[in-house]
Amino acid sequence: MLEKEREAFMQTEQVKTATVQWIGKQQFVAVGPSGHAITLDSDRSSNTAPGPMEFLLLALGACTATDVVIILEKKRQKLQSLEVVCSGERAADPPQVWTKLDILYRLRGQLEEAGVKQAIQLSEEKYCSVSATLKKTAELTWHYEILPPAD
Repeated sequence: MLEKEREAFMQTEQVKTATVQWIGKQQFVAVGPSGHAITLDSDRSSNTAPGPMEFLLLALGACTATDVVIILEKKRQKLQSLEVVCSGERAADPPQVWTKLDILYRLRGQLEEAGVKQAIQLSEEKYCSVSATLKKTAELTWHYEILPPAD
């Protein structure tokens, strides 16, 4: 990208910027557009922080969980708890992209199954930008469990 093109690109409202600072070994501190910092460790043997590909699984879970909570709230469902378990398989050769992803939604509360299913489908097919991004390289499957309300 030429310098003029880069300057024009950086001036658009849609552009968000993150910075990643190397702090030694394979460790980094990343600061997102919101200003919040996280630590990453790409060396799985030292394992002092999540690695970049782990963050994709975490982002997938958080993105779809947010959608499901908001949709169920709008449907006036009585959600007591939600756990989203994201599992994945990566390609054997570089780049080792996610190739298969599975999401388990564990919901608890006074919930209508049709509403839960619709909330998950809306997240996966329309609202979750992380799953939309990951589906470009990975097959994504999902299922859910509705647990009875806690006393």
